[in-house]
Amino acid sequence: MDASMSDESANSSVSAFERVQLARHPERPYTIDYIEYLFEDFVELKGDRRFADDPALVCGMALFHGRPVAVIGHQKGRDIKQRRHRNFGMPKPEGYRKALRVMNTAEKFDRAVITFVDTPGAYPGIDAEERGQAEAIAVNLLVMSRLKVPIVVAIIGEGGSGGALGIGVGDKTIMFENAVYSVISPEGCAAILWKDSSKASQSAESLRLTARDLYRLGVVDVVVREPSEGSHTSHQESARLLDESILNALNEVSKIPSAERIAQRYQKLRHMGDGKFL
Repeated sequence: MDASMSDESANSSVSAFERVQLARHPERPYTIDYIEYLFEDFVELKGDRRFADDPALVCGMALFHGRPVAVIGHQKGRDIKQRRHRNFGMPKPEGYRKALRVMNTAEKFDRAVITFVDTPGAYPGIDAEERGQAEAIAVNLLVMSRLKVPIVVAIIGEGGSGGALGIGVGDKTIMFENAVYSVISPEGCAAILWKDSSKASQSAESLRLTARDLYRLGVVDVVVREPSEGSHTSHQESARLLDESILNALNEVSKIPSAERIAQRYQKLRHMGDGKFL
């Protein structure tokens, strides 16, 4: 089975809100699961060298098919204890600054960067705002747009607003067919537009947050099939399919000269969503 597919071959019988629910499935593979399946010799790096470590973002160095790379991804946690420790996958500023430190290290040692996006959004608490949440995300956007090494982004679950974008600027963006990527959650959108969060299903359709929609808009480059009924049914098969797509994308962008690759990445970021990169 081919790991990637065009928007025309995506299963259109599943509604947008059903895909949201699949993206949030508690048994869906998370970043650490994919690290175990796809990488060798992973060494986690912690701390932003300014405030603290943020467990909501896992960062480190590893080997991918024998190639040294940097790995960065959101981590939600499985049980209540883990979810509280990981803040339900919602990073604080120190998480994005930790990711930035690892990306700068990757550039210094000429290592490609692979990121895994799976977050409901950046943490909106007062303490995060006090420590510069918006600034931390903005700096990451700036730096990632100029990073000299290849960047491959994989949206593996929820891609929530700026929380996702903080590690989401890349040369190639890969997305699982049941993942979602949006400026706001369907429930939040429904609460704003209709003052009724029960209309989340309606807002999910309007938000165009599915892989099929985002492929058509040029926001994502590759849509990856999932095992029957969703990635939660087979972590190993999901990892195999994602591995193939990441490897293909990394090989492709690595062939492009650095200056040209950076220019293309910047233009892709500037025109995200207007369909110019179909």
